[in-house]
Amino acid sequence: MTQTTVNQNGAMPQRSDTYYSLLGLHPSASVIEIRHAYWELSKRFHPDTTDLPAAIATAKFQQLNEAYATLSSPERRLSYDLKIGYSRRAVIQAPPDLNHPVAKFYDWSKSAYLDASDRPLSQGEIFALFIMGLTILGCLLLAIAIGLTRGDAAYRTQITPPTPVIQEQIYRFSHTSNPLEIKK
Repeated sequence: MTQTTVNQNGAMPQRSDTYYSLLGLHPSASVIEIRHAYWELSKRFHPDTTDLPAAIATAKFQQLNEAYATLSSPERRLSYDLKIGYSRRAVIQAPPDLNHPVAKFYDWSKSAYLDASDRPLSQGEIFALFIMGLTILGCLLLAIAIGLTRGDAAYRTQITPPTPVIQEQIYRFSHTSNPLEIKK
């Protein structure tokens, strides 16, 4: 990744000592790119793992930490970008093919299948159909087993005749003109 910065006017600033150049990134780099560049460079320049003299490695590692601390914080990064004269408005633009369809119509004549539904089933679809078939078969077997064990008893209902008190209330209710005037 090479570092090229662009200011508000689209011109390249003369400074090459920015945090972006230290990490080897463009100012429009994403947070993930910044993290990856910091991780790679911190492994290379860490005082315990580098072949550089301790003083140089420590100074470089401190610069990397300062750059990462600034660029990984959105607020600090925004103020730093304003300080170096970088504008994100020049970078964020609509793509030129925004109003064109993304995917073109698929020509099914070039496909081995006649249409989208004429394709082999996947293993997951076959398994789902198998489970549904087993469920239907289980329900049928359960219904047959219940029918055989209960026989005609499952269809018989016992209706008890109403008691004389209930018969009298039914008779009074059916022979009154106003059902709200039922007397006890």
